[in-house]
Amino acid sequence: MFALSSGMPPAAIAVVRISGAQAGAALQALAGHLPAARRATLVDLTTIDGEPLDRALILWFPGPATATGEDLAELHLHGGRAVVAAVEAALGELPGLRRAEAGEFTRRAFLNGRVDLAEAEGLADLLAAETESQRVQALGMASGHVSRAVAVWQDRLLTLMAEAEAELNFADEDDVEVGEVVTLKLIVGMTALADELGQWLARPAAEVISEGLSVVIAGPPNAGKSTLINALVQRELAIVSPVAGTTRDVIETPLALDGIAMRFSDTAGLRGESADAIEMIGIDRAKAAVEGADILLWLGAPKDVPNHPRAILIAAQADRWRGDAAAEAEAARCDLTLSAATGEGMAALHRMIVEMARTLLPREGEAALRQRQRAALGEARDWLLIAPGSREASDLILLAERLRLASGALDRITGRAGVEDMLDTLFGRFCIGK
Repeated sequence: MFALSSGMPPAAIAVVRISGAQAGAALQALAGHLPAARRATLVDLTTIDGEPLDRALILWFPGPATATGEDLAELHLHGGRAVVAAVEAALGELPGLRRAEAGEFTRRAFLNGRVDLAEAEGLADLLAAETESQRVQALGMASGHVSRAVAVWQDRLLTLMAEAEAELNFADEDDVEVGEVVTLKLIVGMTALADELGQWLARPAAEVISEGLSVVIAGPPNAGKSTLINALVQRELAIVSPVAGTTRDVIETPLALDGIAMRFSDTAGLRGESADAIEMIGIDRAKAAVEGADILLWLGAPKDVPNHPRAILIAAQADRWRGDAAAEAEAARCDLTLSAATGEGMAALHRMIVEMARTLLPREGEAALRQRQRAALGEARDWLLIAPGSREASDLILLAERLRLASGALDRITGRAGVEDMLDTLFGRFCIGK
């Protein structure tokens, strides 16, 4: 298979990648020879009929130590559209070659053991990253941060499984621990591992980074919500009008602050009743948005702020009420004073949002788990939790089965460990059968 692996032309350089059993033959057909492995070579590429294609650098990577685990070739071409099209057409005429499907290079890398599922997911996130926090998180995943943690957990599980297997099947050997000592050792090990998995599950989810934090602007009608979101995104996103109830629906827009992806939402003004049925629908949607917000920007009276764990109270429209003693006293109870119209307080609001957002993101060096990974890790943790005094706590067969199920759940994160690993551990770490 072959495909353009760099950005769409025109560009300074275009990289066409060829992978599979026919990669070497394809390179020979276009370049006339197979170059030294892993060394860039300048050649004149031609079609099978001898027509010139381009003067390019070629690289040859014999498998399996390649990105895909197969024979791999790269053509570093001049990045014009016509050049790329001509080379791709020439490759398409060679026997046994076809265009790669979307994601097929990574799929083959996974099938050939060059990357695991978690690393492949990280690579997909890295390609889609638009903010600094998304890039850092995806790079850690693609580099194997989660995979290495899973490998350590699997290793500990395999040790426990081997100890259980030894007791069940080789209790007559002199070097095998037996009885309650083994059972207690298993429970202690399972509990410690369950606690560690629980700490990982307590971290923020990866979707918070990839999809962006939800920041909802809410308050009563005419509180300055639409003016604020327009000031934040620096364009006329929402209609600003002195008429109450102008905003009828939740208006959402993506925005990155200091490299953190966020989704800002302007909402309908919150009030008890309205004769307008459409406005009431908007109010209900606004309430739902507030409940689901990661961060709430409240532009109403402090006494009316909804019960929310991360609310920033804003005394908005300061340019209108300066000098009003009652308004000044009310503003003193808020977190900051702001005028989106004049820009007063906007820098402070920016800092407050970013500081609050950082508390919802993984700390530096921590990896966040995707929903699929969290589900598998949660299942593994549940299998490792043993109720004290329960029947399972004294039944070695049930404990061994729980260990097997926990290992299977972890295996779904990376897709690498299996029964053979447990057998290797069993016979490699014990002197059984000597």
